[in-house]
Amino acid sequence: MNALVPLPVLLPLCVTGLKLAIGPRLHRFQRFISIAVLGAVLVLSVVLMVAADRHGPLSVHLGDFAPPVGITLVADRLAGLMLTVSSAVTLLVLVYSLGQGMADRDDQAPVGVFHPAYLILVAGVSCTFLAGDLVNLYVGFEIMLVASFVLLTIGGTATRIRAGSTYVIISLFSSVLFLVAIAMTYAVAGTVNFAQLAQRLQEVPLGVRTLLEAMLLTVFAIKAAVFPLAAWLPDSYPTAPAPVTAVFAGLLTKVGVYSMLRTQTLLFPGHRLGDLLMLAALASMVVGILGAVAQTDLKRVLSFTLISHIGYMVFGIALAGGGGISGAIVYVAHHITVQTTLFLVTGLIERRDGTTELTRLGGLAKTTPLLAVLFFVPAMNLAGIPPLSGFIGKLGLMRAGVADGGGWAWALVAGSAATSLLTLYVMAKVWNLAFWRDAPPGAEEEGVVLESAEDDDTGDDDTGDDETGDDETGDNEEERAPGSGERPGSGEPPGSGRPTGSGSGLPVPAGAVVSAGFLGQSITTTKHLPWPMLVATGAAVALGLSYTVLGGPLTTFTQAAATELLARTPYIEAVLGR
Repeated sequence: MNALVPLPVLLPLCVTGLKLAIGPRLHRFQRFISIAVLGAVLVLSVVLMVAADRHGPLSVHLGDFAPPVGITLVADRLAGLMLTVSSAVTLLVLVYSLGQGMADRDDQAPVGVFHPAYLILVAGVSCTFLAGDLVNLYVGFEIMLVASFVLLTIGGTATRIRAGSTYVIISLFSSVLFLVAIAMTYAVAGTVNFAQLAQRLQEVPLGVRTLLEAMLLTVFAIKAAVFPLAAWLPDSYPTAPAPVTAVFAGLLTKVGVYSMLRTQTLLFPGHRLGDLLMLAALASMVVGILGAVAQTDLKRVLSFTLISHIGYMVFGIALAGGGGISGAIVYVAHHITVQTTLFLVTGLIERRDGTTELTRLGGLAKTTPLLAVLFFVPAMNLAGIPPLSGFIGKLGLMRAGVADGGGWAWALVAGSAATSLLTLYVMAKVWNLAFWRDAPPGAEEEGVVLESAEDDDTGDDDTGDDETGDDETGDNEEERAPGSGERPGSGEPPGSGRPTGSGSGLPVPAGAVVSAGFLGQSITTTKHLPWPMLVATGAAVALGLSYTVLGGPLTTFTQAAATELLARTPYIEAVLGR
């Protein structure tokens, strides 16, 4: 069984090499192997989670080199659960992206871009969850960084390049700090293996140990978008294509939270910085949700709620007890799924109406009831309405805070309740503006440019394939608007320099073809959404609801995971031997 541990990392990497060798050929085969490999990773993740629950942590030393020389991968209950949830989410997002046609736009490039980058991202996430030492945790982060920059800037539009550059600069800063922390850790302990560090760091002077803890927490807080280190997120994620934004918002920030969980329980028991973490958690909750209240664009609303709800997870880590850790794990699994689902629904809204600006939306509950249901369920789940999984996670965290009884813990309990109510207010505002009220005047007659790449001087553009990327998934036949060199529906010549893009306010006739930022291909707003996008979003909603149906077993599992993390002995023995 231990031999299965490296496969969630190796399979996506091997298939990436195959896809790069194939190049921009055999489109259907490329789509098939992408789905097949992510399906295999999901099955492997479930097997590893069940095995870790029944038999304890599984570990493997690659090349049979023992620590501290070799690469160690470990799958315990926490890693198994995170792998399972992330694999399910990434598979659904891939299906969604196929429906949107990202694969076919990618196939127009000299080599495939989207699928290889996406599979590398999945490998990086898996490597992070399974890493048994600080160096491979760093390697996982860097794999994700490289893939993330490609996915954030896909299409090469100015807004995406600018947002991607900001993301990369912040990530590189955290990477440098991480390298310094790794070097200092090796200097004082002679190893970077987690199991060995758990034993040796207790002999390091308290001041040095606290410094290392603070440096690692800073690195992971940047990755997790914990306030005040979260300013980069609202401007970086919303500019990317809907599937990319969904997987980034739902999954990548949780990698930072996972790293905090792992290092705080295994390497730094005793929590000398617990009060600082509680302050950061409270600030993230309050500042994030107040930022969401102030937004009128749905993507930015969800970006700020993401920052806010990271505070719940940091709250559980800061409590440092079994109840807090268990509640944090439940909330991580819940939030990965629900936040991803909400961004997928946002992509459907943008595909249908051409904008995510709430002031220009309306009447969706009447015109598209299925879309309304797909939004309403995860929105109420995010707000924590009983008996949904958001309520289960928040209740566990608040009970742990009350049991702690400290001043900061009570402040976090009050902050959690207030943030939950404000989240409900924000979701109700989105529902009223976009779904419940009548459509604003002109909304049915006008769409908006989703995102435009600048035309060249000759006005020539490739017409591309059907925008959904597959004959059976497309709902619209795309054609270039008549005329030479004008943006369709805009009446403006190319190179006029007028701002375009989501939220730019540039009107075009509903259903008109516009030049968009996916490698210069055309995108058509449509009232009939591609069925793979709807199926993937519906499956994500069902996955979120399954946490409610399986609330009892899930809570039992996370309590066992929390006990295992705090005990530390099972992990150490699995790696170093009994």
